[in-house]
Amino acid sequence: MKVADLGAAQLRSRLRRGELILDIRPFAARVHSPIDSVAGGLARLYGDFRVLPPGSFADFHVALAPSRGLRRWVRPQVMFSFDGFVPFKPLPRDQAFPMFEWGLNWCIANHAHGFLVIHAAVVERGGRAMVLPAPPGSGKSTLCAGLVSRGWRLLSDELCLLDPRSGLVHALARPVNLKNQSIGVIRGFAPAAVMTEPVRDTVKGTVAHLKPPPGSVARTGEPAVPAWIVFPRYVAGGAGVLEPVGKAPTLVKLAEQAFNYDVLGVRGFRAAADLVERCACYEYAYGNLDDAVAAFAALADEDRAA
Repeated sequence: MKVADLGAAQLRSRLRRGELILDIRPFAARVHSPIDSVAGGLARLYGDFRVLPPGSFADFHVALAPSRGLRRWVRPQVMFSFDGFVPFKPLPRDQAFPMFEWGLNWCIANHAHGFLVIHAAVVERGGRAMVLPAPPGSGKSTLCAGLVSRGWRLLSDELCLLDPRSGLVHALARPVNLKNQSIGVIRGFAPAAVMTEPVRDTVKGTVAHLKPPPGSVARTGEPAVPAWIVFPRYVAGGAGVLEPVGKAPTLVKLAEQAFNYDVLGVRGFRAAADLVERCACYEYAYGNLDDAVAAFAALADEDRAA
């Protein structure tokens, strides 16, 4: 059964009872919330995700609940909790669904230590994955959304899950987080794309989330072989420039973007070093998505022919 099969009433009922368990392979998340915007966001963006039976095991038990006391009624707020622990300050109630997405990312980044977790988008073409590590504001998610809208498979827009044992990258294929001008850029670039309504005045500015393609969701259990590491950087009005980067600086920059590099210790270093050794490494400055899509298609075709 998928989220779309539940219908609005049953989805809300399961959420209110804490019985909605999402299959977000390689994890499962139990979600508990009485807030309508959480149900609405899940219905709009998670329709293609499988729902597990209520008694199933879940890696993450998360809840989004209205703040108590005066804040329940005056400037209402929402609180995110993980196994009863509250890691964040409350946010305005209209930010409940973005808070769900951010909170679930936090859960994975801080607890999924079976993987080296890197702050990176990951897309795949022809069985080979491109890892796009970058700090916030680099245009990573915009580039990811543009590539996915042109046929690349989405593995993740935020969290690269690298298995230290196999060297493969595992897929999450959850919604893509777009911010500020990126929202309009993707609306113009992919008019048929499904998004949430923009939420303004968050800590990240105006945000909206993009629905992952059904084909990407259907293949979440299928890992990919990493072939490229590309550090993207958006330059307004700039021409696309793809430049090779040495292995040593790539490893340093990659480690800077890894959430649990220090937690994994030697295992994390070896996983990162092996990833860099196997991949072609680049920096890419771009100002136009059409140019970026063409450049990466050419890169993929060139490497396949080599």
